[in-house]
Amino acid sequence: MRIISGTHRGKQLNVPKDLVVRPTTDYAKSGLFNILAHRFQLKKLAVVDLFAGTGSLSYEFISRGCTNVIAIDKDPACIRFIKQSFEQLDPSRSAKAIQSDALKWLRNQPGKFDIILADAPFEETPAEELSSIVFNGELLNKDGVLIIEHASKNSLAAIEGYVDTRKYGNVSFSFFQPSKATSPLESISTA
Repeated sequence: MRIISGTHRGKQLNVPKDLVVRPTTDYAKSGLFNILAHRFQLKKLAVVDLFAGTGSLSYEFISRGCTNVIAIDKDPACIRFIKQSFEQLDPSRSAKAIQSDALKWLRNQPGKFDIILADAPFEETPAEELSSIVFNGELLNKDGVLIIEHASKNSLAAIEGYVDTRKYGNVSFSFFQPSKATSPLESISTA
């Protein structure tokens, strides 16, 4: 697995073969981060990477200067790998890797975030539950966004807060915002 952009661009991270994960493709990561770069100043974000797996998306945020990244996964082997990778990339960053069930962890958060990113296994993506927890718990900062990665064959358009979906082959990212967002995501839907 390699980091596609930022200060660690091209860096290879050797994922242990025993991790049962589906890393996001470079094509999909590139598309997602092009959208986010037009929307946010990435260095100033508070980001949560739920169902982090290898931590691929967390590393992209770190490589682009984001200093507040939390990766959540229930698999202890994934968390060990993410912690080692965080240390290797930049030990001075405030990135954290936490072993926990993603939904349980999210339900117990008193803080707010700019981006909550969820990449659950495609066969069990809990999109409605994620949306409910995030919006009912008011877990997003002003103009924050929930992003759910899912199989392109599935539509999430009927879920609360839905704004847009971007497809990258078999992988899609659906974007959600609270209705009270003052800077709606629609303004970059053609980015």
